[in-house]
Amino acid sequence: MPAMLGQSQAFNLARALLRRYASCDAPVLIEGETGTGKELAAREIHYASRRRERPFVPVNCGAIPDTLIESELFGHCRGAFTDARSARPGLVDHARGGTLFLDEVDALSAKAQVTLLRFLQDNQYRPVGGNVARAADARIIAASNACLERLAIEGRFRRDLQYRLNPLYVRLPPLREREGDVALLAEHFIVAAACRLGTDPKPWTAEALRALAAYAWPGNVRELENVVLRAYLRAEGDSVGLAELLAAEPALVPIADAEQTHADEATASFSIAKSRAIQAFERSYLTALMRRACGNVSEAARLSGTERRQLGKLLKKHGIEKDRYRSV
Repeated sequence: MPAMLGQSQAFNLARALLRRYASCDAPVLIEGETGTGKELAAREIHYASRRRERPFVPVNCGAIPDTLIESELFGHCRGAFTDARSARPGLVDHARGGTLFLDEVDALSAKAQVTLLRFLQDNQYRPVGGNVARAADARIIAASNACLERLAIEGRFRRDLQYRLNPLYVRLPPLREREGDVALLAEHFIVAAACRLGTDPKPWTAEALRALAAYAWPGNVRELENVVLRAYLRAEGDSVGLAELLAAEPALVPIADAEQTHADEATASFSIAKSRAIQAFERSYLTALMRRACGNVSEAARLSGTERRQLGKLLKKHGIEKDRYRSV
């Protein structure tokens, strides 16, 4: 099983919670931005629990159509519908004795939310076409890259279902809040890339590591892993430097700019230095965000959890034109 990796205080606090939750069978809600490792966190709970020898069954809630939600979760009996030529167990049965991981639970439709709520209320279910209720024996861990509390306030997620899902709760910190972890992860991913390609690992240059640390990483650990792989593939010398890094991800702050910022901060007042740091962060974050959203402001607002109007003001403030990213 891939291990969670980090040494920052924010990371260690979250991981300590996961370990503590492993000793209890109550449902867990894991929230965090895209790429923060929510499935890894769920596996951390599962493999540290007494259920470790039983299955861990991940479910992408956003990929299950309304018409199939009950059949997928609870299975069906022979003849339950036209194509049901034989009985088939559902995901709850596959996870018996283990853990059922409901990823992207915020993507469930209103109908699917009712189905899940009914199941969680008494921990019983009936296969489609069946008459006898069965008791489930699977721990439920749900994950969302949106804030369910906010969605419930907006009427987009059932409040009663939110309560059922989060007796235990953990928020995974984004990479920008994990001080010192970028360098650690970058070194780890370089080794992983080398193993994947059957070559010897190459070290990062000091400039490249400083540029990595200066970036906001809106895609978090997953984005970092992808950038490291691209940079490693571009490196023809004995090390991976700033040139390869900027070619792999142009939104990264050029090291000359970063060094000038640090030099200016040394002679600036606290408020001025803080303002400059915020400006640099905002521009780096917004550039990467618009690239991910292919210039679609509405999609960028959804990904960042920001009001569309507010995001538009920020883009205008930094002179970031959405059309530039539409073909990226």
